[in-house]
Amino acid sequence: MKNRTWKQKVGLRFAGTLLLSALLIGVTACGAKEKQTSAPAANASSTSAAQGEIKLPETLRIGFISANNNKTITGPEGWAQSKGYLESELKKYGVKEFKYFNFPNGPNLNEAVTAGTLDVGIYGDTPAINGKAAGLKTKLINISQINMNVWLVAKPDGPKTLADLKGKKVATSQGSYMSRYLISLLKEQGLENDVKVLHLLPADGEAALARGDIAAYAYPTGFGPLILKKGYVAIDEASKHPDLLGTSLTVVTEDYLKANPAFPKLWNDIRTRAVKEIRANSEEYFKLYADGSGYPVDVVKASFQIDQWPEEAFPAKGLTLVNATKKFLVDQGLAKKDFTQDEWIAK
Repeated sequence: MKNRTWKQKVGLRFAGTLLLSALLIGVTACGAKEKQTSAPAANASSTSAAQGEIKLPETLRIGFISANNNKTITGPEGWAQSKGYLESELKKYGVKEFKYFNFPNGPNLNEAVTAGTLDVGIYGDTPAINGKAAGLKTKLINISQINMNVWLVAKPDGPKTLADLKGKKVATSQGSYMSRYLISLLKEQGLENDVKVLHLLPADGEAALARGDIAAYAYPTGFGPLILKKGYVAIDEASKHPDLLGTSLTVVTEDYLKANPAFPKLWNDIRTRAVKEIRANSEEYFKLYADGSGYPVDVVKASFQIDQWPEEAFPAKGLTLVNATKKFLVDQGLAKKDFTQDEWIAK
């Protein structure tokens, strides 16, 4: 009886073990099958969750420079704007309203940042650096354009060389990338004490030249080739002095960045897509730029090359130009205080 009981116990334990093993195999197989069929859904869910974690404010306020008072951005951001995805991509993260503000020059844009009426600014390196040096709470999120030319223009019967400017008046937009070029150029030529530099917006330059109020005007892209087309002459260009070429920068306010740390990547992803597209569709882009700026297409083509818009946010050439501009402004006392480039870049 005891022997039979022992055998029964062994049999029961063995049967139980077999049953447990079968159950484990079944569960494992079902789990594997379930995991295989549900994996894509889990990935899609995590992507949606990642998007859901980024929530931008409902209104985005963007400032940019338009010497002709046009309402359309003209760089790669303008391309993305015209194609609709500048807004559609950011709407995925909660933005519902886009406000665009155009300014005649950089210092005016800085004033708007100071007043708290902008979140993002796209403008020249000199006003952006001067603003930061003066305490403007901005962070650099990309170098949008590099190697921007300047044309120092005079009347056909006016000065022919830089030396001819001695004792005369010249003009440009104060606080702009053109002003940095002009002041640097005069210093290089030893003329900084013999030439008076006046503040004048590009739109007013031609009339001042025609009246003889000034001997030359330092024009930005667009305006420079346009005025040359009318018969004026360039006695110098920034392209002859590679260190004096300008850059266009994009900044975001520190308050906006602190509340929305993912914004720089979202913005730069849109911009990179736009740059790739305009490189593949340069003729269409030149026409779009012409329509947005009011300049003829041939003037737009004479103003810049497509590769002046880098795909990456911080190209080495751009960083070198920005740092050189900052150094000049600080050395000349034009920027209130120095700061490191690294501390300015949004991390």
